[in-house]
Amino acid sequence: MSRSAWNPAWTTGGSSAGAGSAAAAGYGPLHVGTDIGGSIRLPGGWQGLATLKPSAGLIPLDVPYLGRAAGPLGRCVDDIALFMSILGQPDVRDYTARPYPAQDWAGSLSGVAGLNVALHTEANAGSAVQPEVLAAVQEVASLFAQAGATVQTLDPFITQDMLDRLDRFWRTRSWADYRELSTENQTKVLDYIVAWCTVGSSFDGADTIRNFGAIDQMQQATIAATSGFDLVISPVSPMAAFPAEQPMPVVDPLATMSHIAFTVPYNMSGQPAATVNCGFTSEGKPIGVQLSGPVGADAAVLHAARWYETHRPASANPLWDTLD
Repeated sequence: MSRSAWNPAWTTGGSSAGAGSAAAAGYGPLHVGTDIGGSIRLPGGWQGLATLKPSAGLIPLDVPYLGRAAGPLGRCVDDIALFMSILGQPDVRDYTARPYPAQDWAGSLSGVAGLNVALHTEANAGSAVQPEVLAAVQEVASLFAQAGATVQTLDPFITQDMLDRLDRFWRTRSWADYRELSTENQTKVLDYIVAWCTVGSSFDGADTIRNFGAIDQMQQATIAATSGFDLVISPVSPMAAFPAEQPMPVVDPLATMSHIAFTVPYNMSGQPAATVNCGFTSEGKPIGVQLSGPVGADAAVLHAARWYETHRPASANPLWDTLD
């Protein structure tokens, strides 16, 4: 079991748990995670890291899939930007790759005046945002506004039904993978995961197609809602890190994933989404803010993340030397 570099009693977040805790613990400056619903950004947000889930098809994948992305995790934006100059190279073996123009990963913003920014703090699905998380994210938006950005509230744009149906589709997909395992390998799968994916066997073909349709609905809703904004500021997750022994914040394999409602829309829409630490709870748990933008605007999102990282209050700085 991976545990947080901040406190072994806390979860790392996943599924890029090892990459997240290795980056936070200082095992190396550059790490790669994969993300289909938040699996780069969740360990990043819960461990004080800078991360980027890139635009769909920007970083080539050996096994591409709808919503799946690979991206960097590190202690600061400069590190992950440097890594993007290597990771974001085309490879014909990824048949879903897109021909994005070259991006200025090392660039920066002299200021944020004139940026059209949305503040999104109500997902309309999953868990409610914890007060300390909400306050920290609102402070990020206030900092942008004080520096001249136009900030307005973004209303919820996905529904619980979309999230439920996406979860059901993933269960069916994972059940298909699980039943192909040998009996010996099936015994190695966590009981919680077995209980979670076994539910997927109960859906017939029509159910599965309807559940699969949540991907298109979420993509359409996310792009429509965020269109016209240079940047969307939101929590990474509605809650801070939960106990490491728990597989999910809600310990019920029959419940829909309650912690991904702010992250998963950008997997489905293919839009880039970065994270930076923006504060700590009263227990000292890191709080991450998510900064997302239009498809293909990955470098611009990192420029905004770098600006925030440079201007954030000292109380939001992870102070990595305390972990080294």
